[in-house]
Amino acid sequence: MLDHSGPHTLKGMYINGQWVTPAGTFDDQNPSDGSVWAKAPDGGAAEARTAIEAAQNAFPAWSGLMFQDRAQYMLKIADIIARRQVDYATANQGEAGGWFGKGMFEAGYAVEVFRAAAAMCYQSIGEILPSEHGKLSTAQRVPMGVVSVISPWNMPCILTARGFAFPMAAGNTIVLKPSEDTPYCGGLFFAEVLEEAGVPAGVFNVVTSSRNRVAEMGDELVENPLVKGISFTGSTPVGRSIAAKAGAHLKKCCVELGGKDSLIVLEDADMDRATASANFGAFMHQGQICMSVEKVLVHESIYHDFLAGLKARTSRLKMGDTGDKSNVIGPLINDRQVARVASQIEDAVSKGATVEIGGGVHGRFVEPTILTNVNSGMQVWQEETFGPVVVVVPFSTDDEAIALNNDTEYGLSSGIITRNEARALEMSKRLETGMCHVNCSSVNDEPHVPFGGSKASGVGRHGGRWSMETFTETRWITLDRGHRPYPPVF
Repeated sequence: MLDHSGPHTLKGMYINGQWVTPAGTFDDQNPSDGSVWAKAPDGGAAEARTAIEAAQNAFPAWSGLMFQDRAQYMLKIADIIARRQVDYATANQGEAGGWFGKGMFEAGYAVEVFRAAAAMCYQSIGEILPSEHGKLSTAQRVPMGVVSVISPWNMPCILTARGFAFPMAAGNTIVLKPSEDTPYCGGLFFAEVLEEAGVPAGVFNVVTSSRNRVAEMGDELVENPLVKGISFTGSTPVGRSIAAKAGAHLKKCCVELGGKDSLIVLEDADMDRATASANFGAFMHQGQICMSVEKVLVHESIYHDFLAGLKARTSRLKMGDTGDKSNVIGPLINDRQVARVASQIEDAVSKGATVEIGGGVHGRFVEPTILTNVNSGMQVWQEETFGPVVVVVPFSTDDEAIALNNDTEYGLSSGIITRNEARALEMSKRLETGMCHVNCSSVNDEPHVPFGGSKASGVGRHGGRWSMETFTETRWITLDRGHRPYPPVF
């Protein structure tokens, strides 16, 4: 178990069932106080290449396992994570600045991801097709080979688990590169778990690198010819680059990217539900979630009542070092993120926005902030914030609310709060988002659902059978029983 304090020395990278120690390490910081939480292994293209080769060598045996055997491994992994839930949450406090409750939720969710992946091993892997020649005509889903998984720092347990569990259950082998901000929680923690579960050597590999070597390692994970698929969760600029490189090599990829998500509050909304959904959606994990509520669009007739209720809820959120379990609002992950959020607040205020609550920046801690009088000429309206800042904007008609929601390059998630479900369902058809949740926050996920967005929020879907489809190939196989005639000339 790695506790909240540091510094820790991590075992090394996990390649071909062995812990490998490279020549260099990098500082893995505790974002709450800037101290060194761990010394993490600093690898590059060479280590990534070795891991890819190990995964390629392991692929024939792993893909040849009977489906129930792979399912049993998934269930073992789930059981180990369940047992180590507190271990993970404690490490997440120190490495990622996460609230303890958030870490417990993440690990508990990851347990269900692997159980869902085990269940997928028992699902249909193809179809029987009609044949005009009386053939037995089948369309079968078959594993691809080596899949690279590049996971982010904000929800490292959930988003790493989702990235590799389903492809691995389908028979692919994995090379995982976690974020340099969470090399343990997003990577080496899983290496420990899968080693304990007895997953065969080479099936699952973890390589880590410092920020200075990310491009070197990342390029190898995308462009190496042995890699057949890429799973990426992260920022839209990086996702565009990865998707372009994958496309150039005709490789399949699933990229889940940023968001600028809205919560639409209609005039008949339950006010308590609406303010709770907005407060949770905007400020859970300091707003560092791709699905975070960044715009609350409120019908003008209830705008002032809603704003007062939201401010009252937000004022009760306790901010501080997440080593104290009572602190719900922790630090942003690094100084770059703080500068980004502070710049958006400053830009908005300079152009006429009003700070209703918050707005202060204290090192890496940004106060939960509500802005009003925001317009489309402000950075905070157009750009993903990824911090504890939300804008509250009035609207008068459903058409206006839909237009305000769609006024962004992103299209990940959305929420609508209303007692009129039929009205909400009609509105949901016009929202340019991959997901919409009625009477709930935009922050929603389940292991077996088609998770993903539209527009600049990504390509492909994670979760359940959609992930299995993304990370398998379709193969047409027929059996002819002598019914198809050939022309006599042949």
